[in-house]
Amino acid sequence: MVNLLIIYDSRTGNTEKAAFLIAEGARRVNGINCIVKRVEEATLNDLLNADGIIIGSPTYYGGMSAKVKDLIDRSVEIHGKLEGKVGAAFTTSGGTATGAETTILSIIKAMLIHGMIVKGNPEDKHYGLAIVGAPESEEDREMCRDFGFMLAKLTLNISKIKSL
Repeated sequence: MVNLLIIYDSRTGNTEKAAFLIAEGARRVNGINCIVKRVEEATLNDLLNADGIIIGSPTYYGGMSAKVKDLIDRSVEIHGKLEGKVGAAFTTSGGTATGAETTILSIIKAMLIHGMIVKGNPEDKHYGLAIVGAPESEEDREMCRDFGFMLAKLTLNISKIKSL
């Protein structure tokens, strides 16, 4: 099985709802073991054992939450050991033009420094998934599922290539 880890922080429950919808989409891919953890429960070993890592944070003043930043800061202890893993980011925010893209980019930047593989989306939500508020509408819910499905497929395909 290929392990896809979804780590999230959520104070209001919006990012948590998105995380579990992303997991629903990821679990549509055969061969994927999708694990969802709150950021305070995630360990560096969890990162090492994952083939793909998706990190979600609420948008706070255009950046990730302190808890997500703490995990990323601690990941310096395993620098170089996440190379080649798939990475992605998502966020929930209070409205449009409130810093969602910069939040996603701040997470992706750390993933790139680790040597991770980050996939963009040429159609929409280019840097990662951004939801305004909670993913309540069916459109938002399906966007979350599609995001998870897309990243699970990529993680599975990269794992197959690595095993050759």
